[in-house]
Amino acid sequence: MAVENILANLFGWLDESTCNFMAVRTMRCLLDEMGFQRISESESWSLAPGGKYYMIKNGTALFAFMVGTGSVETDGFRIIAAHSDSPCFKLKPNCEIYGDGGVVKLNVEKYGGAILSTWFDRPLSISGRVALRGEDWLHPRELTVDLRRPVATIPNLAIHFNRQVNDGVKLSVQKDMLPVMGYFTPQEIENHKKHGGLVRMLVAEELHVRPEEIVDYELCVYSAEKAERVGVNGEFFQSGRIDDLSMAFAGLQALVDEHEHSTLATRVLAVFDNEETGSGTKQGAAAPVLRNILERICLELGHGGEDFFRALANSFMISADDAHAWHPNYNEKYDPTNHPVMGGGPVVKINANCKYMTDSRAAAVFIELCRAAGVPFQYFVNHSDNAGGSTLGNISTSQLGVEGVDVGNAIWAMHSARETAAVQDQVAMVRVMREFFR
Repeated sequence: MAVENILANLFGWLDESTCNFMAVRTMRCLLDEMGFQRISESESWSLAPGGKYYMIKNGTALFAFMVGTGSVETDGFRIIAAHSDSPCFKLKPNCEIYGDGGVVKLNVEKYGGAILSTWFDRPLSISGRVALRGEDWLHPRELTVDLRRPVATIPNLAIHFNRQVNDGVKLSVQKDMLPVMGYFTPQEIENHKKHGGLVRMLVAEELHVRPEEIVDYELCVYSAEKAERVGVNGEFFQSGRIDDLSMAFAGLQALVDEHEHSTLATRVLAVFDNEETGSGTKQGAAAPVLRNILERICLELGHGGEDFFRALANSFMISADDAHAWHPNYNEKYDPTNHPVMGGGPVVKINANCKYMTDSRAAAVFIELCRAAGVPFQYFVNHSDNAGGSTLGNISTSQLGVEGVDVGNAIWAMHSARETAAVQDQVAMVRVMREFFR
């Protein structure tokens, strides 16, 4: 697939996927167009060899698969895992804070490990999920919402009031990071309070419902800037949420590109949620959700009992979560011989203390995949004096005993409001994932 087509798809998907709920909605719409059938945990399944299906968990995790034409116990699963969430600010209940002159601020809570200073002085909008009154108390109606226009900003304090700002300043989320929505008259504020608050009114207007119908919400603040190419030769691209939507969409692109070609193995794209907070939710990698799906696939195809465990033994997972690119201004932060550069190809992530699932055999599998796809590869290992974190592959092994490798593309400013990645790395990862699914 041409570079320009891959980028056009990616940029469109990134701009649409302003939070985890919207990311899953974006993926779901594409899978519907490609003829994938949606299935539900609460209903019986009827799967067929060569069939294309997907399941959504909590509105924020998506699992798509194409049933192989071989025997699942011997041909196994080929799994690509990524995650839908990114660091951001989430709105608390009763989120409006009213101040002098009629100013309205938003009371927010930090989600994940954001670089706080990067959120200042940007156009911000709001997206997420809203729960409305349903037919009964057990079944609220759920809708996704995205205001899709800048409705707030977090203004910096002028240097005149903080002469040490360039010397490093400790930021408080509760004090410094509250988005400002605007100034309103006493009459307008009274009307906001009458209808449950300004945010509830804006969301209701966007959804064409009454504010009183909204029972609860999960809303986040996001940077409203669009994805775009940067660099003299356009060799980089910048966007919010590159970590980890760039990998989720690389897997989705590969699945879509190969969806008309059958294989013996069953191909799976698993996009979990809540990786940025430890994956400890029902839709996270530490939950049994993927294991349950794979076991149900085996059972539906008439392969019960020990066949499921044989299938796992014959399976392989690529856990795709972006890696740290070597930063030319901070050479001392990186391992001297294993620091991936922008544009150098997909990155194999290794940790001696098993924070990644990669071992030499799994690394060899991925390296041979890269060679078969005709793309370069790199290694990432932490500087030995710096502790690293874990990611999907290592976390998922608590539920799923499959062989696999942790990989990603090298990016700058991970967890910034706006991250930077290399165009050629994204293209290369799509090629490797297509090779894996082929």
